Amino acid sequence: MAEILNGKEVSQKIKEELKKEVEELKGNNIFPKLAVIMVGEDPSSKIYVRNKSIACMEVGIEYEEYLLNDNTTMDELLGLIDKLNKDDSVNGILLQSPIPRGLDINEAFKAIDPKKDVDGFNPCNVGKLCLGQDSLVSCTPYGIIKLLEEYGINIEGKDAVVVGRSNIVGKPMMQCLLNKNATVTICHSKTIKLERATQKADILVVAIGKPKFITKDMVKEGAIVVDVGINRGEDGKLCGDVDYDGVAEVASYITPVPGGVGPMTIAMLMNNIVKATRWQQSK
Repeated sequence: MAEILNGKEVSQKIKEELKKEVEELKGNNIFPKLAVIMVGEDPSSKIYVRNKSIACMEVGIEYEEYLLNDNTTMDELLGLIDKLNKDDSVNGILLQSPIPRGLDINEAFKAIDPKKDVDGFNPCNVGKLCLGQDSLVSCTPYGIIKLLEEYGINIEGKDAVVVGRSNIVGKPMMQCLLNKNATVTICHSKTIKLERATQKADILVVAIGKPKFITKDMVKEGAIVVDVGINRGEDGKLCGDVDYDGVAEVASYITPVPGGVGPMTIAMLMNNIVKATRWQQSK
């Protein structure tokens, strides 16, 4: 039976360490602050934003929210981002996705100052990640790497398969694994015979948004399985993209849903805010 990769426990440990860093910064009259922009009334976004505000409170990071309605124009959104870019009291800017149709989220990400881009979505930070340079890295992939490292899992030389090619998880996950010297295959909706790839994976990361899509027969014996998905099953309970009960019988390690990747994502957001604050002070 697989050992559980407990993101809840590891994230708490990381947040405790960050809390000490924030206290040190405050002792030097430096007060890290996150500004969150949410456009529209997406119910899931409200939950995610609330969780981020709670984490900021736990770590000691100042937090402010900008709630914009569905009728917000692109010019208004870009104007707010520009204002926050110029505000020296703001160290991190986060635009919660999704945003309403008619607004260009990629243009908005591009407008965020790379030094304040704590989500790691600005093309400058994406490019630096690809080049292996120090950057603010997308929080979910970064959290997955930290989780694997905390459990002493060596990534180098492993065959890693990422299922899903989103700009938020799949693509940066591929690059993070590559930067750790894994051999990486990325699969997506057009992949033919997906199971041929997944059955070869030493490390399998799944981020496609389909409940219990990856089943026991698609997973190699002893594989390390990371489930990024969060869905509602037919019974109304939260579940991932992996059929947990079945896959846990063959995997060596597996992340639960909830309590696996989600807490690590928020912990890495806190880490990025502290990192961004230090960068801005040093420059």
